[in-house]
Amino acid sequence: MTQKPVAALRLVAFCCAALLFAPWMRAAGPEVKTASGALSGVEDSSAHVVSFEGIPFAAPPVGELRWRAPQPVPAWSGVRVADHPGASCMQTTANERLPWTSEFLVHNQVSEDCLYLNVWTPNRSASANLPVVVYIHGGGFVEGSGAVKIYDGTNLASTGLVVVTINYRLGIFGFFAHPELAAESPHHAAGNYGLMDQIAALHWVQANIRNFGGDPQRVTIWGQSAGAFSVGALLISPEAKGLFAGAMADSGLSLGNFPMKDRTAAEAEGTKFAADHHAASLRDLRAISAEDLLKAQQQAGHFAPDIDGWVLPAPPSELARNHAGSDVPVITGYQANDGLLFTPAMHTAADYESLAHKRYGSFADEYLRLYPAASEPEITKATAEASRDRDRVSMYLWAVNRGQSAHSPVFTYYFDRGIPWPQHPEFGAFHTGEIPYFFRNFNLLDRPWQNADHSVSALASAYLKAFASTGAPRGDGLPEWPPVSKAVAQTMEIGEHAGPMPLAGKTKLDFWTRYFRSQESEHAPLF
Repeated sequence: MTQKPVAALRLVAFCCAALLFAPWMRAAGPEVKTASGALSGVEDSSAHVVSFEGIPFAAPPVGELRWRAPQPVPAWSGVRVADHPGASCMQTTANERLPWTSEFLVHNQVSEDCLYLNVWTPNRSASANLPVVVYIHGGGFVEGSGAVKIYDGTNLASTGLVVVTINYRLGIFGFFAHPELAAESPHHAAGNYGLMDQIAALHWVQANIRNFGGDPQRVTIWGQSAGAFSVGALLISPEAKGLFAGAMADSGLSLGNFPMKDRTAAEAEGTKFAADHHAASLRDLRAISAEDLLKAQQQAGHFAPDIDGWVLPAPPSELARNHAGSDVPVITGYQANDGLLFTPAMHTAADYESLAHKRYGSFADEYLRLYPAASEPEITKATAEASRDRDRVSMYLWAVNRGQSAHSPVFTYYFDRGIPWPQHPEFGAFHTGEIPYFFRNFNLLDRPWQNADHSVSALASAYLKAFASTGAPRGDGLPEWPPVSKAVAQTMEIGEHAGPMPLAGKTKLDFWTRYFRSQESEHAPLF
C-alpha cells in the first residue's frame, strides 16, 4: 500500500522537473513577435536594454541544405525562449591566440546548424524608430561568431541603438564551389553561401526589426576584418541593394590585395577537393560529417568568397564601375598596428630588404630610401611607419575611386589608441583592438583602463550612433569629421587626439599614390 503514493510522488516530481526545464514553459521575459513566432528575451535593468539571443533567421543548413542558399525559418508555436546565443558555425576554436585573448574568440558550441542572430534593444515599441546597427564579425572567413563576448550589444544599445550580431557559414561550409552546385543552382552560381547568409539576415532585419524598436529604413551594416570585406562585397552586390542605408568597415576597405577566384577556378578547387576525398558526387560530399569536413578543410587550404555569378556577378572593380549595388554613405578605417598581422618577423637588414623587394618590386629601392633601417629596432619602427602610411593612403584612394561611381560620401579614420596592456605593450592598437571602444565593452575585458580610454570609447560610439542615425558622423560636441575629398589628402584620427590628420608626408604620399596606381600594387598586403 505504501508503494503507490511513492510512485505517484515520483511521477509528480518528474513532471514538475520536465515543466521546469522545457524551453516553452520557463518564466516569461519581455516578449516580441517575429514573422516566425514569438520570442521572450532577458532584461538588463541596469542598462535598460532587453536582449534576444539565438534567434534563427534561416533554416538549419544541414543535409540537403548544405551548400544551398539559406531557406526560410519554419514557424514555431508558443513562445521561444531567446536567452542565450545559438551555436556558432563550424570552426576550430582556441582559448586565446595573442593578441586576441579569450574575450575575442568563440567558446560556445559549434555546429552546422548555426544560422542565428542576436538583438539588443533599449525600446521595444514598434513606433520607436531607432537606428539599427548590424554587426558582421571577422575571423578570416574561417572563425568567429555573433556570440563572441566582446560583441555583446548591451552597452552600445543603451546609447539609443538597436544592435544586431549575426552568424554566417564559414570556411568550406560557407564558400565551397563545385560544378554540380552551379548546375543545381537556379542562378547557376556556386560558392558564397556565407555572403548569402548575411543577406538573409538583412532580409530578416527588414521584416522584423520594427517589432524590436528599430527603423528598417535606417539600417547600418558594420563589419571588421573579414566582416569588413563582407561589407565591401555587400556594397557592390545587386542582391543586397535596398537592405541597408549605411556601411562601416573596420580594417577596412582599401586597394590592398584580397585575392578572389572566379567561379571556374573556385569550382576547379572544389572538384579537386572532392577527388581527394573520394567523393564521386554532390550526394557523397553532403554525406561527409560536419566534423570530418572541418578536418579536411584544414588540409585543403582557404575557402573564401569568389566571383560566383550571382551574389558577385563580376569582379568588384567592374561592379563598382557599372554602379552596381548600393549608393550609401560609408565609413572605413584602419588601426595603427593592423600591418603587424601580415608582417613576418625580420631580424636583419637582409630580411627587411628581401620583404621590400617581394612586396614593392620596382618600387623597392625607393621604399628603402624613404623607410631606411639597419638594426632590428629600426626595422620594427620603419615597418610600422610604412604600413601606417600605406594603409591610410590605400583607403583614401579607395574612397576617391568610389566617388567616381557613387554619390554618397565616404569617411575614413585612423584609430591609434592601443588597449592598455602592461604585459604586452608591443601589440599597441592591434587588429580588432578598436572593437571594445566602439561597443563600449570595457567591463568585459580585464585591462587597466584609463580616463583616456573612456573618452575615446565615448567618442567612437557617438560617431557610430550619429552615422547610423543620419548617414554622417556628426553631432553636437563631436570634433568635425570631414568626408573624403580629392582636394585634401587627410583622414580622421581617433585616439587621444581626435581630428583630421594628413595621410603621410608629401614625398611619401606621392610614393604610395604612384605605387597603388601601378601593377606592382597587386602584391600589396591587405594591411
